[in-house]
Amino acid sequence: MPDVFLKAGKEKRVYTRHPWVFRSDIDHTENSVHAGDIVSIRSAKGRFLAKAYYNPGSQIALRIMSYQDEAIDRALIFRRIHEAVEYRRSFADLRSCRLVFAESDRLPALIVDSFGDILVLQCLALGMEQFKADIVDALVSEMHPKGIWERNDVPVRKLEGLELTTGLLYGQVPDRVEMSENGVRFYVDVKQGQKTGFFLDQKENRAAIAPFVRGKKVLDCFTHTGSFALHAGYYGAEEVFGVDISEYACRFAEENARLNQLEGRVHFVEANAFDLLAEESRGGTKYDVIILDPPAFTKSKSALDNAIRGYKEINLRAMKMIVPGGYLITCSCSQHVSPQMFKSMISDAAGDAKVLLRQVEFRTQGKDHPILPAAPETEYLKCGIYQVMPI
Repeated sequence: MPDVFLKAGKEKRVYTRHPWVFRSDIDHTENSVHAGDIVSIRSAKGRFLAKAYYNPGSQIALRIMSYQDEAIDRALIFRRIHEAVEYRRSFADLRSCRLVFAESDRLPALIVDSFGDILVLQCLALGMEQFKADIVDALVSEMHPKGIWERNDVPVRKLEGLELTTGLLYGQVPDRVEMSENGVRFYVDVKQGQKTGFFLDQKENRAAIAPFVRGKKVLDCFTHTGSFALHAGYYGAEEVFGVDISEYACRFAEENARLNQLEGRVHFVEANAFDLLAEESRGGTKYDVIILDPPAFTKSKSALDNAIRGYKEINLRAMKMIVPGGYLITCSCSQHVSPQMFKSMISDAAGDAKVLLRQVEFRTQGKDHPILPAAPETEYLKCGIYQVMPI
């Protein structure tokens, strides 16, 4: 077994159970180690710390698979897949669920989403790619899907020295899959849609809007394929407008509205949400509820200040457009924006908008995206529900 020795004092991350070791923390390797190999991580004095897969070409050079000195093999993959699915059986609809959430399920860099009877898989690191055939076999054994599709077209794979690829891994996969989330029906484009085709992490947050939208006029910005907007319609909103800059997303959202017989109350507008908020704010347009669920405004710490300014701009405009006593439902999926940063930005925006905010709930991703306290990176989604009050 190849060994990777850490620099003196760099063992702390492993001791605290963070699942990553950075390339800069490595002192040297022994026993002919190659990219993608399973290795033993050792302290500077040679003490065994963990088993991991290794990629010297990546900044995250070691991704920990086990803190025990055990075989990392097909049998372990089967056990981990079973444990991941079994965890979700107690609370989740397994036909609308993230089945595997990477490091949080002790399967680093592996994502598996379930839509109806179709599974979508992403392997985002070289070491996990080596086990892809075993992963597919384990998923078939555990879930008996009609098909498994890979969406390994994510640019981060290039950092691991991997090709970008998509395609069929098992069975048959249609161009469009139907699933149900919280009683709302959706078509999912697993082959061409963003990421794996649908953002499952907001499932519980979408259900949480039910008490605040009934009988209300709702604006859903960055609607994508209509997930929040259609939930608002399903929960009894009087009128809903979903906004997205993508024509494809808007047309897809309209199909989802028809699927739920909501096209009379839920409408979609192709527009830049920043521009629309500015225009409607100047025009005095008001809403009872505004939902902001933008894509990540930054994927690096270097762009954090610009991201905060972007979040503040849309939240400030939204607060000015909400009727007194109405609700702002505002989200961020930017990993580098911490919950405290996001709350501080919301408070600053409220001060500039000259409104008083009452926090109703502050939420994160659903339970099928579990968080490792030892790895803050696994907690990335923020969702605040605020009542907007006059000063």
